[in-house]
Amino acid sequence: MTAQQPLAYDAFVELALADSAVVGLALKGSQAHEGLTTKHSDHDLYVILADDAATDLTRFTGHRTPELDLVIVSLAGFRTAGMPGFERYALARARVVLDRLDGGIAQILADKARLDADEAFRDSREWLDAYANSLYRSVKNDRDGHSLAARLDAADSIRFLLELLFALDRRPRPYNKYLEWELARYPLPGWDTDMLLDAAAHISGTGDVPLQRHLFARVEAAARRAGHGAVLDSWGEDLDLMRPR
Repeated sequence: MTAQQPLAYDAFVELALADSAVVGLALKGSQAHEGLTTKHSDHDLYVILADDAATDLTRFTGHRTPELDLVIVSLAGFRTAGMPGFERYALARARVVLDRLDGGIAQILADKARLDADEAFRDSREWLDAYANSLYRSVKNDRDGHSLAARLDAADSIRFLLELLFALDRRPRPYNKYLEWELARYPLPGWDTDMLLDAAAHISGTGDVPLQRHLFARVEAAARRAGHGAVLDSWGEDLDLMRPR
């Protein structure tokens, strides 16, 4: 299309529907999250082609405008997209626009939304250690009078905490933009959403040490129930600095 007539989302979908090489379309981003679209929201569309299919639609590879961003990928490439990777959450919550595989596209997206048991255990272990590390640094810096460092470490700890909590529930962590949307619809088991979000906001902004310690007590209990006691015990006596006084 010309610069004066950029390719619109609806027009491209019509082209894709008419092309038998296209086995699926998946819309991600704000357009796939009810209530989050604005006048600035574009359409981020995955175009899934049958493996080894020939199609003129490949001319749109890399197409990116304020209205429409296209990712054109083979079915094999779509299966592995975001596995692992930053794109995983976006695909986990993508909306199916076209599925010519009798539910196969939807199943691929559902698989991305659920970490397998081994992956979740491994990721949880790593995020738990990262969370404890940032928490420990924050509390120690606060003790030693390094207020800025303490707040920055506290903010880092919240990032790792969220990764941990979603991994414990075998889910990819949502991007910050979608965190409240995600938790409002799919709360984390055992966690009050409002309490968790309020604590994340307050700790990130202030580095509140008593609140960090209170939150850690809950995380420690959940982590031990999930079988991660060894990660925590590796911190030895340093755990005392993280726990409530």
